Parts: sequence; C-alpha cells; structure tokens
Amino acid sequence: MEHLEIERKFLVVSDAYKKDATSETRIVQGFLNTAPERTVRVRIKGNKGYLTIKGKGNESGTTRFEWEKEISFNDATNLIDLCEPGILEKIRFEVPAGEHLFEIDEFLGENEGLVVAEVELQNEDERFDKPDWLGDEVTGQIKYYNSQLTKKSFINW
Repeated sequence: MEHLEIERKFLVVSDAYKKDATSETRIVQGFLNTAPERTVRVRIKGNKGYLTIKGKGNESGTTRFEWEKEISFNDATNLIDLCEPGILEKIRFEVPAGEHLFEIDEFLGENEGLVVAEVELQNEDERFDKPDWLGDEVTGQIKYYNSQLTKKSFINW
C-alpha cells in the first residue's frame, strides 16, 4: 500500500543527541480530528504548513497509513484556529545515526520534560543503530501519540 509509514518510537534518556543534531526546528501543531481510526493534523514547521492524515496503526503500532501535503503558512495558521483544544509545541532535532535519521522531539508547555525519538524504517524488521541516548521503546503506546498528548498532557500523567 502506498503511503505507509513504518516507524518506531523511543524515550530519550539524555541530551547527548544534541551534539550530533543536523537541524533544530520549532513545530506548532493541532488536530482537526483525533478519532482512533484517523487523525487529521495541521502543522507549522518553521515557516511552512502541512496537512497530514494518519490511519489507525497495525497491532504493533509500527505501521499505518500516512498522507501529507504541504500547504501555505497562512492556511496552516487559519486551520490551527479550527483545531480541537490542546495545541502542541515542540522543538524537533534531526540526528543521523548509522544509515537512519532520528527525529527527536522535545515537547514544550504542558508536555515539557517529555523527549521522544522516532526512526522511520523501510520494513518492520529492519535493523538500525541504537545510540546511547535511546531509552525504552514506546512504539504503539497510545499515550505517547501526539494526538493524545493534546488531550492528556505529560504533566498530568
């Protein structure tokens, strides 16, 4: 199936990744729909806007449908105003490790203190380097989904 996203998600145990980061970008995002069968996300990343639709994950939570299109900054800003309550803000660091690129999100606001790393894969069994700063795997744990962090913030766990 086209547009499949295969990723694994981990907690981060130190800020050692920052020395290897190749980029750092502020992200603001909200959700127009957070139904379990589909989420519709609006994101402002730097000065660009994106609209993303994600389907329900498979049993392991590793694979799901994802469709994303770039939209104008103004459209994204207007759509953020229509989102469900709970706008997320985070700083994303991109960190190469071996043949893969990790995206590390440092959450801000009511999710401050939560730092999560994601790595996209070509298939669920693909091997990848696990840097020392990578902690416990949380793939498929719904409370770590961004859509859920808008409903129950990290500070309220």
